[in-house]
Amino acid sequence: MSRAFVKESDQDTETLPERAISANANLVTARGLALLEERVRELEAERSAARAADDAAALARIARDLRYFQARRDSARPVSAAAHPEQVRFGVRAVLRLPGGAERAFQLVGEDEADPKAGLISYVSPLAKALMGKGVGEQLPFGALTAEIIALQS
Repeated sequence: MSRAFVKESDQDTETLPERAISANANLVTARGLALLEERVRELEAERSAARAADDAAALARIARDLRYFQARRDSARPVSAAAHPEQVRFGVRAVLRLPGGAERAFQLVGEDEADPKAGLISYVSPLAKALMGKGVGEQLPFGALTAEIIALQS
């Protein structure tokens, strides 16, 4: 059969791989849960627009992302930080002092909420694991340096 008689929609289309879902518990802060819910709403709106535009490629991408974010929202386990934390735990913000006096703050959050540039690190990251369970005054490796925890905030 000549290719001239084959509709574009009949041709094999490249399928998008599913987004990997972490095997770790899906712990979330209240903010993290709100972000997941917001992303699902955004994707539903994008899906409506893509349907209206008859954009098959966008629909495939949106459907894949929607499956991921709905699964993450549905499996979310909200965790609240203690009001006055004495140890680094999920949701707690730790302020570190580096040699030379520079300070950096990191909050332990869920995997989908992580944004290292904003100081939000996944609770399964190496730095979070080094921080977990430590209190004010304790030291930990920070790259090639050693940092001291100087404050904990909820």
